Amino acid sequence: MFEFSVPPAATVPDTANLTDAVWYNAETQPETQQFVRLAAGDMRAGGGAGTGWTAVGCRQFRDEVVTLARGLVAAGIQPGVRIGLLSKTRYEWTLIDYAILAAGAVTVPMYETSSADQVAWILSDSGATACFVDTDEHAAMIAGLRVRLPALGEVWRIDAGDLGGLIARGDAVDPGEIDARRRAIRGQDLATIIYTSGTTGRPKGCMLTHRNMCSGVTNAVAALPELFNVGASTLLSLPLAHAFARLIQLGTVQTRTTMAHVVEVSNLTGELQRFRPTFLLSVPRVFEKLHSSAAQKAQADGRGRVFGWAERVAVAYSEALECPSGPGLYLRLQRWVFNGLLYRKLRAALGGRCRYAIAGGAPLNVRLGHFFRGVGVTVLEGYGLTETSAAATVNRADAARVGTVGQPLPGVAVRVDADGEILLKGDMVFEGYWNAPQATGEALAADGWFRTGDLGELDADGFLRITGRKKEMIVTAAGKHVVPATLEERVRAHPPVGHAMVVGDGRPFVGALVTIDREAWPRWLAEHGRPAACDVGEMRDDPALRADVQAAIDDANEAVSHPEAVKKFRILPDDFAEANGTLTPTLKVKRDVVQDRYAREIDAIYSG
Repeated sequence: MFEFSVPPAATVPDTANLTDAVWYNAETQPETQQFVRLAAGDMRAGGGAGTGWTAVGCRQFRDEVVTLARGLVAAGIQPGVRIGLLSKTRYEWTLIDYAILAAGAVTVPMYETSSADQVAWILSDSGATACFVDTDEHAAMIAGLRVRLPALGEVWRIDAGDLGGLIARGDAVDPGEIDARRRAIRGQDLATIIYTSGTTGRPKGCMLTHRNMCSGVTNAVAALPELFNVGASTLLSLPLAHAFARLIQLGTVQTRTTMAHVVEVSNLTGELQRFRPTFLLSVPRVFEKLHSSAAQKAQADGRGRVFGWAERVAVAYSEALECPSGPGLYLRLQRWVFNGLLYRKLRAALGGRCRYAIAGGAPLNVRLGHFFRGVGVTVLEGYGLTETSAAATVNRADAARVGTVGQPLPGVAVRVDADGEILLKGDMVFEGYWNAPQATGEALAADGWFRTGDLGELDADGFLRITGRKKEMIVTAAGKHVVPATLEERVRAHPPVGHAMVVGDGRPFVGALVTIDREAWPRWLAEHGRPAACDVGEMRDDPALRADVQAAIDDANEAVSHPEAVKKFRILPDDFAEANGTLTPTLKVKRDVVQDRYAREIDAIYSG
């Protein structure tokens, strides 16, 4: 057993709550730009289609929160009740969230891609009495679920202009009522119930108090001053229903960092050029695809060897940063040359000003981590769960080790148990699972330690490395324990691979299901002289395609022992995706779904 802890940077008082930052900013820095949002018509008049961007200052944001919160009070919302929020990432999501909190109520977020069954479960289990939805389609979905939701009252549609109507209803409510309600909130009061993404079984509702989230965000921003500060900016594209994105929202508000929302992820590339953020929040898959796209483009342009050389220089430069002597003169000279030839173009794809990115949700390939740092965009991997208010450890600008998820944040203690499980402790740890006392007892020890279910290693300096997840551990028929994460991460790093899932539980050897990235597929066909109309399903046995996948498998096998190595693989006809139910909204593979759907493919690995 090994343990490492960091004292808190700040202690959150019992009277503090998440709305305090909004009011403090409005009073002390009223004109400071807090958000940049798509321009729209007056919400009171029903809104309208947005054209271009417009700035929202701290005082304006506070005033908008107050007017919407008054509408909630007029609608009969009482302190402590749960209100659903089913929407894509947009400015209104943030506004509604803070209005719910200011009215003393509890936000229950849902992914905008959630199925009807998932929405029904979350609204029913939480006992939500009202709900905000993004679109008419969402409203129609909930209308069809009414018989299963006896507690649900009003449903407000953002795109239908219902916010304007709600604000108008609030005209009769004294603004002092909102101030009184928010001042009455205490640290132990529930702020939100966030349901886990549900890679296995029904999602569980994590109860997070104002103290949990205030402690988490206050200590997180203290550890990352280069990211969170007046003058810094970020473009948020991840779902705000996820605790990780929610933490970034809270951090930007607390520090008056400017934030913009990407409503349509398909527009991300263009909005990066337009908004030019100083840091980003993303999942590792985004960086994997950015790298593979650049590599494939270079290959298609006849500059594959140059790209390979530039990649080796970037990786070597980053690795040297962790050595006492640092990069040598010749390495620095090579990096200077490639900065003009390639690295600057890669940074331009992120807007040109982005120097940091925070990645979480899955491991980032170590070589890719070094590559991007060498290019000039340091990817700071972090680790946490919904149950820990999103963040527990992070690599910092002044203390980063690629391949780890960093040291504990201030106020966090990390322990690795005898069986390798990671345990976490601190004020950011949740109160328990909603309506699930047995699950709460299994996860939370009496002394406050939370059992994460993840496996890891702590070094002497407190840097944590994630090695896998206990529930995903594979035990072969020969009794060999295999952690899939390392293999899957390395296979994914090779184009044209989309995803990989290691199998072999109870089987004679380790196998893998591999998908092909749909975005990379047309380029692969062109490079290999295959007809553009060819589908992955009819090309699964193509020798060149299998050779490329085999090269990815061979590279991954170098990271493990012979009994843990992948012996055989199957290329699947389609890629994993959220739309087909094989990925969560944060791009984690739903292993149970994949195993059921592709049971015959798995059997075929072992029948030949």
